[in-house]
Amino acid sequence: MRLEKLNIDEWDRALPSRGFEVFHTPAALETLDEHTSAERRLYGAFKGQEAVGLLPVFVSSYGIGRTITSPPAGMGVPRLGPLVMPTSPKQRKRESVTREFVELVLDEIDSDSVRSLVHMECPIDYDDPRPFQWADLKVGQEFTYVLDLAKRSADDVQSGFSRDLRKNIRRAEETDMTVSVGDVSAAINVYDDVADRYADQGETFDVDRGFFRDLVTALGERCRTYVARDGDGEYLGGIVVLYSDDTAAFWQGGVGKSYDGVSVNSRLHWAAITDIIDEDVGVDGADVTGYDLVGANTPRLCEYKSKFGADLVPYYTVESTGVGMSAAKRVYSSIK
Repeated sequence: MRLEKLNIDEWDRALPSRGFEVFHTPAALETLDEHTSAERRLYGAFKGQEAVGLLPVFVSSYGIGRTITSPPAGMGVPRLGPLVMPTSPKQRKRESVTREFVELVLDEIDSDSVRSLVHMECPIDYDDPRPFQWADLKVGQEFTYVLDLAKRSADDVQSGFSRDLRKNIRRAEETDMTVSVGDVSAAINVYDDVADRYADQGETFDVDRGFFRDLVTALGERCRTYVARDGDGEYLGGIVVLYSDDTAAFWQGGVGKSYDGVSVNSRLHWAAITDIIDEDVGVDGADVTGYDLVGANTPRLCEYKSKFGADLVPYYTVESTGVGMSAAKRVYSSIK
């Protein structure tokens, strides 16, 4: 196995057909690169001409050391991290490829230096973090909710919802509320809605407005903005949904208040879900079969998200250990 630094075109050619996050796409990585001061490095591991591992990292240097992160902090990116694509289905081969790939990458980025802080939030399809643990990095586990929509009807999916969620969606469909797919300006309305909600709570929404606009624009058909309006056309709320080749992920928004006694947010999510069921989303040739509600780690939010009857799916975090990392981690967490 050999490790190479890739340019964005080489990365695009090496990207697998499934199993990656939308932020692994060239459009997203290019936009991240334009809006962060960190150095973007794209690593690819190859056996012969076949790509077997990919990892984008963002390296920032400071006076006391450097951070090596995937994803970069403060950009609103839920997960990024490594992709492993073994050429053999055998477990032994998969483990061998994963271990060798991780060892090569960690050696290349000098992860065991006392001056380096490593932090990764891995994609949900990355299922073997042990090589990071064996390299004395701390492996943690987080969770998200993913609703399986493969070969299911709308009635079948809705039957798995909680009773009050089903009732709320039915009542919402009986009001004069409408849901449509908007353009970039509609996405900016959603951004401003979220920023205002943070301000009302005395907090700052850290995702940069320019980055948000540029990402939505760059992703094109990999992004949809669902907007709810009342009978007079007044804005009620919206959500921004991003699409990989197999999964749609709720990204921003969802702060709409109730309208006529029903939840605006539930109606928006249902519109995104039914479009997936109707195969009316994603890029050409893609087969989107899941809806990721993004995040199942906050009790208050889980109370709502669990009503969709989605599967609880784990994903892994990786970070440096040691007393000397404590201050750096606190800074990283405050930015994140």
